[in-house]
Formats: sequence, structure tokens, C-alpha cells
Amino acid sequence: MSHLKNIILLSLIVTVSGCSSLGGGSVQKRAGKLSTGIQKAFSVAPDTANRVSPLIVQSAEQYNVDPLLLAATIRQESSYRSNVTSSAGAVGLTQVMPRYWQQSCPGDLYNEATNIRCGTMILAKYNQSASSWKKALAYYNVGPTNYETNRKMRKQGKKYAKQVKQHEKQLKSAL
Repeated sequence: MSHLKNIILLSLIVTVSGCSSLGGGSVQKRAGKLSTGIQKAFSVAPDTANRVSPLIVQSAEQYNVDPLLLAATIRQESSYRSNVTSSAGAVGLTQVMPRYWQQSCPGDLYNEATNIRCGTMILAKYNQSASSWKKALAYYNVGPTNYETNRKMRKQGKKYAKQVKQHEKQLKSAL
């Protein structure tokens, strides 16, 4: 039991202190660093990077997701274009499927803050059920049922996860 208490305490300390792959400091400071990395790594316009970086940092902190992983997911999903809709009907920066997530994520999914918060919540939920970020990313792409029951979808999901991890690596090296 004391081991569990230590883990919870350590988790609280990390969450409260704002430690992440972007280092410590204020949301503004971490968002500035992330914005610079997004611009360098993904050739995103400064105004876009400056606008979405604080949203990424705040949502990542709220749901305990690495902000670099979230930024890499957005790069994979929409290349930082907030008004895109996929042929399957997914919308916005994180390409959320409204028909699956409208109950959990109410609001305008074309709104950048709503969309990033929703995409982050979905990633965190999938990480809880999948117990790994790579599998969570695969779930994010093809859905848990498709991943678990269809070999072709599982392969697609794994390829997607690998691409996101590559974007994450690219972003890390740009920081």
C-alpha cells in the first residue's frame, strides 16, 4: 500500500510542477518553446503555432499526455489545419469523429480549444484501456474494436502509431 501511495504522490508532484518534455515553468513559457519546435519541425506558420501551443500544453497537462505526442498527433491528423474534414467525417486539428464523441465532447469541434481538448481526452482514454501509448495511437486511428478484431486495421493502426512517433522524434530534435 505504501508503494502505491508513493506512486500517487510522485504523480501528483510531476503533475503539479508542470514537468514535461518541455521542461518546467509556466504554461506560457512551455507553449513558447513548443511553438518554436512546431514551426521548425513541421513548417507551421508562426501565428498558428503561437495560437495552438498553449492549448496543446494545457490539454496535455489536464489529461496527463505528453505535449510533444499531442503535437505530433495533430501534425499527423491535420498538419495544423483546423478547418479540415476527412472523407470519414473526422473534423478539426485532432480529427475527432463527431458521431462517436459528441456525448463526451460537446461543443464546436472546429473550435481549436474544444477540438484539442477532445482529442487529448480521447488519447488519454485509449491509453488507459490500451496500457501503452503506441497502442493508444493505433486505437485513435482505427478504433479499439477494429484494432482488436481486424488484422488489416491492426496493421494500419500500428503504421499510424509509428508515423506519429516519428513526428514526435522530429519535434524533439527541433526543440
